[in-house]
Amino acid sequence: MKKFKKQNTTKVALFAGATALMTLTPNTHAQTSVDALIDKLEQKGTLTVDEAKDLRAENATNSVADFNKAANARFPMPDWVTGYKLSGDFRGRFDDMLTDSSTLADRIRLRYRLRAGLVVNMKDDLQVGFRVSSGEPASGTGFGGNPLSGNSTMQDNGSKKFLYVDAAYGKWTAINDGTWMAAGTIGKMDQPFVVSPMLFDADYTPEGAALQTGYKINDHHALAFNTAGFMLDELKTSSRDPFLYGAQLIWNATWSPKVESSLGIGIFDIVNKESLAATSASANSGVPYINQGNTRVGATGILTNNYNPIVISGSATYKLDSFPLYTGAFPIKFAGEFMDNAGAEKNNEGYWAGITLGKSGKKGLWDISYRYQYLEADAWYDQMVDDDNIAYYTAAPNAGSSGIFGGTNVKGHLIKANYSITDALTFTFTCYMNELINPVPGASKSDAMHVMADIMWKF
Repeated sequence: MKKFKKQNTTKVALFAGATALMTLTPNTHAQTSVDALIDKLEQKGTLTVDEAKDLRAENATNSVADFNKAANARFPMPDWVTGYKLSGDFRGRFDDMLTDSSTLADRIRLRYRLRAGLVVNMKDDLQVGFRVSSGEPASGTGFGGNPLSGNSTMQDNGSKKFLYVDAAYGKWTAINDGTWMAAGTIGKMDQPFVVSPMLFDADYTPEGAALQTGYKINDHHALAFNTAGFMLDELKTSSRDPFLYGAQLIWNATWSPKVESSLGIGIFDIVNKESLAATSASANSGVPYINQGNTRVGATGILTNNYNPIVISGSATYKLDSFPLYTGAFPIKFAGEFMDNAGAEKNNEGYWAGITLGKSGKKGLWDISYRYQYLEADAWYDQMVDDDNIAYYTAAPNAGSSGIFGGTNVKGHLIKANYSITDALTFTFTCYMNELINPVPGASKSDAMHVMADIMWKF
């Protein structure tokens, strides 16, 4: 026993002495050197595997504390700042769009997206956040980045790429007592409504103000109420600026450890839709025209219909105790969404239904999902929906052009699979198989397939 204690004392003393010498070097280098020393001592048998593991953990904890202390000393923050978090992701993508057309070439692109942001938390439940994203100009001179995509295409002999403000907001959580919650946000933000890409593309970050409230009925049931108003454009020659507002009520329920459900209803409205024209022939050409599908007036591209749909969404999840090739409880989720736009007399409905097996996000976990979607031309404003959900226009519709486009007037299938290689690294395969609901008169087949393979790093 005495010999064992003596050996351990010698090991600790040896390690402590070496670590003390390394603290004389800059912090980052010191941390790396300490880790290398631990590895060497473990390889030589001076430290056991468990001892090395404990020392690495202790070194990491001390290094984080030292880093925070050094950062605060070098970049002092006001007393009311309580913390800040840097996060983001990088995604590499293989992107292939295919059609049956003999005149249109399959479009194969290698693309990437970079996002990085900072959130600063303050006393009194205040928060400020911003995020930048890679991207490409929406279309023509004078436009900002594509509002529906943060992708940059590998092209033009390695030309330098654009970075855009993807989010910039202030948030105040005025109430958060465990039963009631109320938070207001102003600026450019992640859209606050719990809806699918049938309404808002996943990359769409609107500008305006939002109020999110919640009420916890008990441990098993809760209500959420989301409202928001967003500016769609600002006109210098008119006071009829187009904007959007909406409200949504959601009931979330946990019926047992294995069964959960969610049910929501919302209403949305676009005001001054005549200011959202698609072409330069109109009074306003400042709104990017990315997708197609809506019914428009001739060459001016002015919207024919109003857009004020009611949207109903729901989901039910059941968790199996286990499943082959999956660690832990295995969720099976059924979900769907339906919308009806009273602002149009026809082609005014949309819906989707699907199933998801599993849930990725942690090392070794995966999920696979299937969805069928049917989105009529005037169910919703075509410039907000998923731009990856494409079909082929063999001839130009009103105010549009021929080619492959996302938007409304599209029906078809989506298959998607995710596998988390590590907590920070996920592989995703996505395949859309679609066609137009109402092809352009006299046009041939409108089938299109969109295949994407992604690898994404999160930090």
